[in-house]
Amino acid sequence: MRTASALPDTGFLRLPDVLRLYPVSRSTWWAGVKTGRYPQPCKLGERATAWRAEDIRALIDGASSNGAQP
Repeated sequence: MRTASALPDTGFLRLPDVLRLYPVSRSTWWAGVKTGRYPQPCKLGERATAWRAEDIRALIDGASSNGAQP
């Protein structure tokens, strides 16, 4: 599994990449996005959704600093 240190400083990550770094199911991820637990996505095109690398890094750092499980 890749770690947060493997994240680029800036850029976008598609959902499969996000889930490799923050291992939850797709349905759990989308439910968390809906409730605000996980970051909101950015639409890159009609059929392309991605998350900012900075947002995912903050999510991972926050989870590891307070000992929370994903």
